[in-house]
Amino acid sequence: MKVKVEKVENKANEIKLEFTVEAQKFDEAIQDVYKKNAKYFNIPGFRKGKAPFKMVEKTYGIQIFYEDAFNEIAGEVYAKGLEDNKIEAVSKPKIDIIQIEAGKDLIFTAVVQTKPEVTLGKYKGIELKKVEYNVSDEDVNHELEHIAEHNARLVSVEDRAVENGDITIIDFEGFIDGKAFEGGKAENHELEIGSGKFIPGFEEQIIGMKIDEDRDIKVTFPKDYPAKELEGKEAIFKIKLHEIKKKELPEINDEFAKDASEFDTLDEWKKSIREKLEKANTSKAKFETEDNAIEEVCKASKVDIPSGMIETQIDNMEQDISSRLSYQGMKLDQYLQMIGKTKQEFRDEYKEEAKKQVKRNLVLEAIMKDAEIEATKEEVETKIKEMADIYGKKEEEIKENAQLIKYVEESIKTEKTIQYIVDNAKIK
Repeated sequence: MKVKVEKVENKANEIKLEFTVEAQKFDEAIQDVYKKNAKYFNIPGFRKGKAPFKMVEKTYGIQIFYEDAFNEIAGEVYAKGLEDNKIEAVSKPKIDIIQIEAGKDLIFTAVVQTKPEVTLGKYKGIELKKVEYNVSDEDVNHELEHIAEHNARLVSVEDRAVENGDITIIDFEGFIDGKAFEGGKAENHELEIGSGKFIPGFEEQIIGMKIDEDRDIKVTFPKDYPAKELEGKEAIFKIKLHEIKKKELPEINDEFAKDASEFDTLDEWKKSIREKLEKANTSKAKFETEDNAIEEVCKASKVDIPSGMIETQIDNMEQDISSRLSYQGMKLDQYLQMIGKTKQEFRDEYKEEAKKQVKRNLVLEAIMKDAEIEATKEEVETKIKEMADIYGKKEEEIKENAQLIKYVEESIKTEKTIQYIVDNAKIK
């Protein structure tokens, strides 16, 4: 096999590889394809699958084997060509077959984008604003109120009309131009007034209704409503109110602390809540400082990002979103239909974010190399133990997975690189 490598003119980070594969190797591939597919050939005078190669060639033409023979060779040849020439491809190759014929050398080209060089700017001694979040008494009380809200009991109300914050039980049916529409009807539906779960104007018009009262309310669907057929349409909803409930909040005192926490007094509970909030704020400040640091070093660095890397990152983001949607019992195509967007529009929305993420990764990798940051054996072992504990696996199982170990090493190096930038920054 011979490989010729050349840069593509006027295309940064794009190269063309020309592969020449010996005729003998291509002919052997043709024979392999024939053997794998012999059982499918039905030629008169021969049992099915028993027709000799020459007879199959005469009947169907030898070209019938070319595509499969090429596919059998090309992947292996392409991978070896990249490895031998130390090329790190970041896009799918564009293949062009120059010559394909039995008894002759197979010649094809592959145009591929390669990992770009990063021109690093200043990454040591960058200036950052100190990020700090303090915990106030108000924050602690707000947390307590949230817990009290969660522990509220519902009490039926019969002596007054609906007020904001009430829980109502209603029947409703929606009409547009006098016709009922799909999805606009429900019975004994529980709705908290003021929750904002229904379209604007719906909940507000239920305020003032009394038990067993019927009321028609008029609303307009938002222009960005998920159901396209309802966007901007005016609708009349017929409402029947069955029940009113209000939340009865527990008094926030020592007794509540005993019932809703592991503490005997409210003061002890408050102290614990404050500590948790302070810990959360410390983590929040740390992550924000790290993001700011990465953003600064990325601004100072230059790199020409190949389109293939951006597309791959969008692929990853799309896969992540698809996975999260699947947990909700929804497919991506269904979601796109619901929000009224095409696959391409969806991908275009993530293009800038993908570009930003790719640059982030490339810059961090370049700093990692420049600063000679490595993952120690001890750090890897610690991480493996943590993973084993989290996922309930044996450490030996994890160590057997070479790809996972590489991921662990790269994760540690990335974390250390970010910390290196922050540690060497001037924080004011």
